[in-house]
Amino acid sequence: MTPTLRYTMPAVALHWLVALLIFVGFPLGVYMHELPLSPVKLQLYSYHKWIGITVLLLAGVRVAWRLSHRPPPLPDSIAGWQRKASAAVHGLLYLLILAIPLSGWLMSSAKGFQTVWFGVLPLPDLVGKSRELGDALATLHQVLNFTLLGLVILHVAAALKHHFIERQPFLQRMGWSKQERT
Repeated sequence: MTPTLRYTMPAVALHWLVALLIFVGFPLGVYMHELPLSPVKLQLYSYHKWIGITVLLLAGVRVAWRLSHRPPPLPDSIAGWQRKASAAVHGLLYLLILAIPLSGWLMSSAKGFQTVWFGVLPLPDLVGKSRELGDALATLHQVLNFTLLGLVILHVAAALKHHFIERQPFLQRMGWSKQERT
């Protein structure tokens, strides 16, 4: 059996760190959205923004890494349409992990709420205060997040299908093992 080519350790670390932050930030956003105005809600919004800005920064690093390091090739047994679908889904995932935090930052700016990263570093407002723009960006932020949820489900389902049903070593490609890496 041919050894499994794996992603580099920085790519693996960035993948799982961004995934973890999204798995915390998304449900936090859904939960806090429906809370009545209170100090707890405001604190949760701060945490959500901290997570979002961190994802945006890590996504920038991740995109730069991806552009300078080719991913391991897919197994030869993967059909052409699956290769195209994989490339499209990965491209959309990268786009969304950049666009979602940016849309949240824009929304906060338009609604007149400055983003302060970790309660220490005030970030500049990206647009002027505008209720209409803030509402439109809130809708965009929500649509982008639920689109990401659907793509993540598709991404995970495809990896599990290839690994468990087709017996291809997909999970090892993004694992922590020290075996062969590209």
